[in-house]
Amino acid sequence: MSETDLFSRKIAALLLQIGAVTLRPHQPFTWTSGLKSPIYCDNRLTMSFPEVRELIAEGFVELIKEKYPDAEVIAGTATAGIPHAAWVAQKLGLPMIYVRDKAKGHGKENLIEGVVKPGQKVVVIEDLISTGGSSLKAALAVNEAGAQALGVLAIFSYELDKAADAFEGAGMPLQTLTSYSKLLNSALENGHIQQEDLALLRSWRDNPAAFGV
Repeated sequence: MSETDLFSRKIAALLLQIGAVTLRPHQPFTWTSGLKSPIYCDNRLTMSFPEVRELIAEGFVELIKEKYPDAEVIAGTATAGIPHAAWVAQKLGLPMIYVRDKAKGHGKENLIEGVVKPGQKVVVIEDLISTGGSSLKAALAVNEAGAQALGVLAIFSYELDKAADAFEGAGMPLQTLTSYSKLLNSALENGHIQQEDLALLRSWRDNPAAFGV
């Protein structure tokens, strides 16, 4: 197993350990959209665990050094991406901005907070990729401000086809520290799920709309 895979498994195991990710194959959650899902992810919990957030920040830093060595600004998505972007920007000694989900309705009506200059190369940091819509919106807002979004980094991805298609269609690179498939492997190894649960959990990733119907 490569070092990248080992790191991905480690992050997945920690997310399960601290309760940032919960798997319930037989008692699915209902998302805001109405979708039934065997997984619930709240990566905001990582803020409360110094060792976990430090490992996540280090993972992002290594990805940026490998994939985007010419990055000049780190952007966080509001709100969950903001703290991780701050820690990464601090480690790299780079400026940080954050992107709102919509422009403020008062004052300067900013969509982007902080200073980003035309032509600057920006890496966008997100906590979670589901359908990819909000992350892509943030990256495109950076481009519309005259800067250049090099790519999006996230802690975790559900690996849904809809997200993969959206990023590919927008020509926006995406890398994540860990993913749904890595999480299932880690969950099985650590006793969070049973072998007989795997097929059911994988079926959700293949066809989320049909799960629990």
